[in-house]
Amino acid sequence: MNDAEKKRFADQIAFLVEMDKMKNIYRQTRVLHEDRAENDAEHAWHLAMLALVLSEYSNEPVDLKKVLATVLIHDVVEIDAGDTYAYDAAGNATKAEREQKAADRLFGLLPEDQAAYMRQLWDEFEANETPEAKFANALDRVQPLMLNYCKHGESWKTHGTRREQVEQRNQIVREGSAVLSDFVFALIQSASEEGLLK
Repeated sequence: MNDAEKKRFADQIAFLVEMDKMKNIYRQTRVLHEDRAENDAEHAWHLAMLALVLSEYSNEPVDLKKVLATVLIHDVVEIDAGDTYAYDAAGNATKAEREQKAADRLFGLLPEDQAAYMRQLWDEFEANETPEAKFANALDRVQPLMLNYCKHGESWKTHGTRREQVEQRNQIVREGSAVLSDFVFALIQSASEEGLLK
């Protein structure tokens, strides 16, 4: 390797080591078979699995590789910005600013071409404009809802989450997948009937 190649490789390794911190960012969602919170790395892996299995239900044809890359990097900004609970009004007021700053630093660790590619994926996810971003956003809503429901609403009960809040947050799913949207709203209905949501 020449000096430029050595620097590129070193920058890539530094980024990958930094990504290990995702294992220590805990979310409000609980894992199903243990009494603990899910971390961001587990969440990203689970979204990748959902993408592999459910991509046929996207409203539009999607580039699966792009969806997989998107779901793997969509929450890396939480290494610096922290996880903001979906229904935390105060935390969500400053979320965009914290995450933009984090994106600048974290993607900036990579070589320029990779930094630009991953930042573009992240920006597209945040804007929810491309078919891949819409589908990734749908999956990002389906996964925690599914786990919360299967965990008997533990996280919802802890935070006193209301049905209207969950319905409003999940409206975006329809933009990525009508099938997944129907699934989500059926789960919300069942959760409400079972007393898992206020």
